[in-house]
Amino acid sequence: MAKYVRNYLLLMVAAILTVVVYNVWLVENRPPMLEYSGFLAKLEKNEIQEAQIRGQEITGTDSSGQAFSTYAPDVPQLLPRLEKKNVRISARKPEAASPFWSSTFPVLLLMGGWMFFMLRSQKGGGSSGFGKKKIAMDPDKARRVTFDDVAGIPEAKEELVEIVEFLKDSKKITRLGGKIPKGVLLQGPPGTGKTLLAKAIAGEAGVPFYSISGSDFVEMFVGVGASRVRDLFAQAKKSAPCIVFIDEIDAVGRSRGAAGAMGGQDEREQTLNALLVEMDGFQSDQTVIIVAATNRPDVLDPALMRPGRFDRQVTIMPPDVKGRRKILEVHSRNVMMDPDVDLQVVAQGTPGFTGAELANLINESALMAARKGKEGIQLSDIEDAKDKILMGAERTGLVISEQQRRVTAYHEAGHAIIAKVLPNTDPVHKITIIPRGQAMGVMQQMPIDDRHAYSKEYLTNRITILLGGRTSEEIIFNEFSTGASNDLQVATDIATRMVCEFGMSERLGPRAFVTPDQGFLGLGSRQRPYSEEIARAIDEEVTRIIAECYQEAIIVLEGRITFLHKLAEVLLLNETIDAEEVDIIVTCPKLTEENKEQTGLSR
Repeated sequence: MAKYVRNYLLLMVAAILTVVVYNVWLVENRPPMLEYSGFLAKLEKNEIQEAQIRGQEITGTDSSGQAFSTYAPDVPQLLPRLEKKNVRISARKPEAASPFWSSTFPVLLLMGGWMFFMLRSQKGGGSSGFGKKKIAMDPDKARRVTFDDVAGIPEAKEELVEIVEFLKDSKKITRLGGKIPKGVLLQGPPGTGKTLLAKAIAGEAGVPFYSISGSDFVEMFVGVGASRVRDLFAQAKKSAPCIVFIDEIDAVGRSRGAAGAMGGQDEREQTLNALLVEMDGFQSDQTVIIVAATNRPDVLDPALMRPGRFDRQVTIMPPDVKGRRKILEVHSRNVMMDPDVDLQVVAQGTPGFTGAELANLINESALMAARKGKEGIQLSDIEDAKDKILMGAERTGLVISEQQRRVTAYHEAGHAIIAKVLPNTDPVHKITIIPRGQAMGVMQQMPIDDRHAYSKEYLTNRITILLGGRTSEEIIFNEFSTGASNDLQVATDIATRMVCEFGMSERLGPRAFVTPDQGFLGLGSRQRPYSEEIARAIDEEVTRIIAECYQEAIIVLEGRITFLHKLAEVLLLNETIDAEEVDIIVTCPKLTEENKEQTGLSR
């Protein structure tokens, strides 16, 4: 593309120079200008031999043979005088106001260049344009990504091993009459390693790797996306065996008719139809594998998911603690890590982190360690990096009043006391009243192991913990602030899901009240699958669960108010305390005796 742009710029420069030279030549070769009064004086003296009239411009020669030019304001009155003096007169049709080379030609040149680029953009799906979007993994020139670089998803790798074996030796797989899947769909949350896994398949097999985003197929002009699909498959067949990777396939593969009333979906549907037809056109002996990735498998067209197209669907979820440990080992290969850092501890402290987030954690830790001038990454650097990722950077420049600090300290202490007292909750990991991001303070809990299912007790205790901050403010200051807004939102969401999704309401029973998918912009949406009476009952149940948890929070905090005061005092002094310090305060024998005597401490 750069070559065509350079040639076009050279052509424009040459055309501009041509116009400039031509105009200079016209100026240099134009006869000398003679004032009209001087022209009339020469005419009276019979010194004008010839006159050529073109509009109001008069050119000619005088008696000495010298050329001249002048401008006549009234040519009809001048003609009788010229005839009287026997001047040879000739006339020509006036030229246009702007010569072709000085005005029309540059405009045509610009229009031609614009049309040239428009035609090239519409032909972007062709072999010349599409080749710029191709990424070929050359084993000799670039380090290949292999399965050794992919950790934490062993089940997904096992699903794809036979794909690699088929690309290396197709007869070994098909000798018993079986057919290799034409397409593999990798589905899962963002950052779980879908793109990396597709590159690892190509790297293990040592075959070309074509990569394109689903949005690259979608254009404003109808038919362009379909043309790009056909050219993509044509190139893939020529390069077989190879892998074609389509990232974010939901951009082009959404269910047809989802926006029925909106119209304007012809281009998207034509592109999807072309993709379906091309996948059907693969022969069983063609070693071309289509690998696609998406975060939204629920919106894909059913025709894409049927056997014969994307035969194999691999779900990739965030890794467990063992997977996180292996991912951390992969990403810590090329960084200077302190020998005292235990990656198992880091893995246990990062539940729910995806592979991309763990890579970002190691990178942020390295940057922090380098900023502090350390020779290697220490565990404290990883903790600071984790806090920055989860809660945002410290707002050290924020000026906070002492009263606001006290409110924040009691708010976070209320969360922590309830989390320590109630059973079946995640352990307290850290409490801080240092502002980070949008939060004025944070009480961080860290689960002992990964949870894949939650009990009713755990969820109700979670709501109680969320309400602990607001309850603490009300008990101590007899008022509450806006700092609990996010806690209330999360608590309401949990209670709503308990009633509507998890069937944890004794009044409504084991039934789900989930509104069906309303489609694109809500068009064609159906009514909710329950009556107004049920909707009112859902609201009442959500309110009841939150109210009971709120009363539980009041009981817990009023019964341990001495611990609440002491924990808030320590927070105001140190600003950040860890789990060990919280345990010392909550289990202190002296405070336990005081608490028995001062349970009714004034609010």
